[in-house]
Amino acid sequence: MKNEAEDLERFLQRVDEISGLMQELSSSNVTRQKEAVEKADYLLSLWEDEEPCRTRLNRTVSNTRPSSPKIGQAVLPNLNNSDLSSESFMKALEKDAAERSKRRRENEKIANAFRMSGNEAFTQGDYEAAVQQYSAGLDVLRDAETLYTNRAQAFIKLQKYKEAISDCDWALKCNKKSVKAYVHKGKANLALQNYTEARACYQRILEIEPDRAAMVQEYLTRVDLQEKKDIQEKEAWEQLDKGNKGAVCVCELLKNLHKSAETIQYYFGGVELLTNAIVDCAGQTLFRLHNGFSIINNNNTVRSCLSQSSAAPFMEELCVSVLRLWTQVCRGNEENQQVLIQCPSSREHIVNLLGSGKGSIREACLALLCLYVETQYGRHLVIENLNMPMLVENLWKCLSGTPSSQTSALGILEHLAEEPRFQIHMRRNFTALFISPFAHLLRNITESNQEWFPQLVSVMGRMATDDVIRKEAACCLECWDAFLIAMERCTEGNYRDVLYSLLGLMINLSSKPSPAVQECAGMAGRRCMDLLSDPDGGIITRSAGLLSTLLPHSPAAAQEVTQAGAVQKLLKLLKAQNVGQTTTRFSIKALAVCTARSQDARAQLLALDKRMRVLRRLLAGSDEVAMGNAALCLGHCVEERGAASALLGSDVVPLLLRLAGGDAGGAGVQQNGAVALGKLCNAEPRHILKLRELHGLEILHSCMKLIT
Repeated sequence: MKNEAEDLERFLQRVDEISGLMQELSSSNVTRQKEAVEKADYLLSLWEDEEPCRTRLNRTVSNTRPSSPKIGQAVLPNLNNSDLSSESFMKALEKDAAERSKRRRENEKIANAFRMSGNEAFTQGDYEAAVQQYSAGLDVLRDAETLYTNRAQAFIKLQKYKEAISDCDWALKCNKKSVKAYVHKGKANLALQNYTEARACYQRILEIEPDRAAMVQEYLTRVDLQEKKDIQEKEAWEQLDKGNKGAVCVCELLKNLHKSAETIQYYFGGVELLTNAIVDCAGQTLFRLHNGFSIINNNNTVRSCLSQSSAAPFMEELCVSVLRLWTQVCRGNEENQQVLIQCPSSREHIVNLLGSGKGSIREACLALLCLYVETQYGRHLVIENLNMPMLVENLWKCLSGTPSSQTSALGILEHLAEEPRFQIHMRRNFTALFISPFAHLLRNITESNQEWFPQLVSVMGRMATDDVIRKEAACCLECWDAFLIAMERCTEGNYRDVLYSLLGLMINLSSKPSPAVQECAGMAGRRCMDLLSDPDGGIITRSAGLLSTLLPHSPAAAQEVTQAGAVQKLLKLLKAQNVGQTTTRFSIKALAVCTARSQDARAQLLALDKRMRVLRRLLAGSDEVAMGNAALCLGHCVEERGAASALLGSDVVPLLLRLAGGDAGGAGVQQNGAVALGKLCNAEPRHILKLRELHGLEILHSCMKLIT
């Protein structure tokens, strides 16, 4: 194998040298061509004197029928010194390249057939057969990167980690940017406890493909956890060997709990003592190393209490004690968390006990789950191992319990909702699992439960970061009906925090059109109109924001809010000096929609602000969003009778010219400014005089094209 490797590397090096010679011989510089010919002669003589190998060169002219080359051999043209002209050398190399290319295509077909057979064996779990097929393919094609990486993966399954690393190194010789090679090399090094080398492999992936940061971080986390586990186990054994009292106590208690046919009180007391004895990482690790999870799960009495199949005295207490023990041994110990949740009986008990009618059991189960969801690794364990639909259903049930249960359940849902994996799990049954219980709760906001509603809305907001889920929620009429009821109840009950968070979620869901949004836009718009006079600035801002997202989807809603006095309220907000940038953006966008949809809105605006001072002030600002919508709104209004004449003598022309010329914003702002300028001059030609003074007629000409 070593000799073959050396031959292959030598062959690849010579190919590189020949490629360089070809470039030199193709040069138009005669001197460079001559030097290339001399170098070629030198290399041929040098290679002839080297130790024989499978890539041996043959320069003898008399050998007219050379033997067929073996797989992977280099075949160079049979030239003597007199033949080494630039033209003849190039032709010989081209002929040789064509022959080698043909042979390679044939070899690739054969190697690919072996690869497919190897893949099939790998899929069936026959890793030895897979290795044989990949090796046969490599005998045909020595520089097949995929065959090396596939064989490395099979070697890892066979726990032949050094062989896997060797194959990854060969794959990297074929392609130094092979991500798959670095992945498998990292896994093999991790299995050999070569943590530094494993990290280096994964970090190299990040250098090659920076967009794989999430994948790399997951691999690096595995390395950290495995190294942490090894350190913990070493320290735990040292504590036991030294006769540390706590370590010995944990082992003795586990031995006593291993006894069968004892009373419920016996096991209850033993579990309580064990929980109190495990005070550090060494105790947690010894619990695992001495099969603590199996001892608990395989005990018939404990199993019956966890399955709640018995109503015997102390069963509830024993169940709570076991859950507390699991919480204690898993706190901060990722390996214990993994062992517990990957046990089929344990993960089934955790989900089922969450729906228990016993408050103490439910509280203990929530505490255990809260521990898991505190970290991303723990959340992934929960998502990948527990029954997610049943877990979510039982978490909703916890909202009818004590305040602490409500807080814990919502906290768990909030953490899980952050994870894209969880969102994907929930897509299929999102309406049943989330929207229906959420809508039911929204319809029943009261003084007693309103405190945790912002957290509930936060859960839905995080879930809605998934495009599929957001679309489903936005299209759900049940959800929008509940929003309208909740808005009314929050206003009547003065539940400011709930209303503020609810408006934010509604803004998010109404950003794209849907039949449900269109149907509810009018009612929601009227509710927003009432809230524009709210004493809470945050609610005013979000009410304006909801108007700005709802009205573009419903002309009827724009007409309704206009008739309800939207123009006056929005202008009042825009005139105020103490409103923030977000409120201004929302307000001017809503006003632009109203003036686009309603002639009445344009008339109201002109009656309240004949010379459009508010719009001109926004045009003179620096906020692109506000400038673009102000230009849009002004363009709607100047078409009204007398509006353009009222602006004579104002600064409107230079302001719009600045926008139309592209000096104040992006393409959207420029277009809105251009259209408004064209409409202004079309409605009142006397503005053209000012435009001529400012040398802006060419811009006006382009504006007229936009209008047309």
